[in-house]
Amino acid sequence: MKIATYNVNGVNGRLPVLLRWLGETKPDVVCLQELKAPEEKFPEQAIQDAGYAAIWHGQKSWNGVAILARNHGISEVCRVLPGDPEDLHSRYIEAVINGIVVGCLYLPNGNPAPGPKFDYKLRWFERLTLHAAELLASGKPTVLTGDYNVMPAEIDVYKPERWVDDALFRPEVRAAFKTLAAQGWTDAIRKLYPEEKIYTFWDYFRNAYGRDAGLRIDHFLLSPNLSSRLTGANVDRHVRGWEKTSDHAPVWIELADE
Repeated sequence: MKIATYNVNGVNGRLPVLLRWLGETKPDVVCLQELKAPEEKFPEQAIQDAGYAAIWHGQKSWNGVAILARNHGISEVCRVLPGDPEDLHSRYIEAVINGIVVGCLYLPNGNPAPGPKFDYKLRWFERLTLHAAELLASGKPTVLTGDYNVMPAEIDVYKPERWVDDALFRPEVRAAFKTLAAQGWTDAIRKLYPEEKIYTFWDYFRNAYGRDAGLRIDHFLLSPNLSSRLTGANVDRHVRGWEKTSDHAPVWIELADE
């Protein structure tokens, strides 16, 4: 089973890129972030024509998450991260697909830091950590994937000394990611490539992609009973080089059958 995550940075504006990538790679499950489209503007028919069923939680102009599945049914669990009924951002959606709990997340950016946006990011991280603990306790095979807006370690960022004050790399955020992972989650990319420089995001400015001045901020965290089934993982970085593409590249994992 192949599961992918992709921050599309606008699902309608990048639809040709998304459909081309889906057609070439045919992942079984896809988690999308930054739809930047209200509920009624999600391109459901185009996604269906590509062979995928979909659930989504949209929001006008900002945020938005979706889960797509090919040849599998999608049983939606929730479309809000528990813990704050006043949080109206579309940043989390969860479903069961082929016996696996799939949590698709778009963690807040948090800049400028310090400030209210950074405080919101840390609170959101706390809610995610609490929910993740409940998912682990359930014993169900679970993957939490998406744009975490965190570089966990210096190897995950081009020129880390330039990022020390950024909300994606501040010590509080890296500590939050470490606390989450320490519950028993496996960072899929780092399990298979413990020392390799791997990026998932390249800014549009200053020829960042051409210079490979990137960040690794899109992650797969696997529960122990899924980590043992991990057979492959990588980044489709060439997609970042396509015309009118997202500033993120798709990331994927492969899981052996149970």
